[in-house]
Amino acid sequence: MIENFWGNAVFSVVPTIALALMFWLMLRSILRADRTERKVYAQIEAEERARLGLDKPVT
Repeated sequence: MIENFWGNAVFSVVPTIALALMFWLMLRSILRADRTERKVYAQIEAEERARLGLDKPVT
């Protein structure tokens, strides 16, 4: 146990910051994966529409 005020303050704040950083990184990776998946799906759908000769979708 640290008897120093600043040492206690650092040990109190570091876990909170570490958990917030891990949460942010996980949420960021999930959102990026979703964005990439939507882009690829739209590209595949456009290719299929072109192959079948259908009109372009309304955006």
